Amino acid sequence: MMKTSKLLWVFVVLFVFSSCKNEAKKETTTHNSTTKKEVINKGQSSVKAGEGEDANVLQVAMSLPDFKTLVVAVKAAGVEDALVNAGPLTVFAPVNSAFDKLPAGTVETLLKPENKSKLAFILVNHVAPANYPIKQLKKEAKKGRKLYMASGKYLVVEKKDDGIYVGGTKILKSVKVSNGWIHVVGDVLVPSDK
Repeated sequence: MMKTSKLLWVFVVLFVFSSCKNEAKKETTTHNSTTKKEVINKGQSSVKAGEGEDANVLQVAMSLPDFKTLVVAVKAAGVEDALVNAGPLTVFAPVNSAFDKLPAGTVETLLKPENKSKLAFILVNHVAPANYPIKQLKKEAKKGRKLYMASGKYLVVEKKDDGIYVGGTKILKSVKVSNGWIHVVGDVLVPSDK
């Protein structure tokens, strides 16, 4: 009888331990699948940089008040994921005051849902799918080359006495990010119809 109760006791302990382990496994599985679904539904832009990792183009833009209008436009156009892509990318990022230079009502009109594709086209005209630090832009200017933009258009690069210009606007500052470069500009680079 003593042997049977010990055996029964071992069986109960194993059963309880096994049940707890399965519950923990179910919780982990449920949590992981939810996380995967959230990333799939929100896209790559919803993934946060880990501790010690460099921020990408979108994360930097979202963290600085000078790019508030740009971030609103990027979200309205639905092009967030393009800015977090592995790259390398070079983004010519207009500051808030650049949008203020556009004709009155332009930004409000572009932010309307029916103008989403037009806004997206304008925004991707600020992205070169290549690595262009200032040093490289100077070389491109010296050779008289144009930059190919994600919009399919080209922008002229020029070296003037007071700095480097792309598409007719001066680069005010440059920031290295995890997936390329951000060059801060004071104008919106509206693509020509040519």
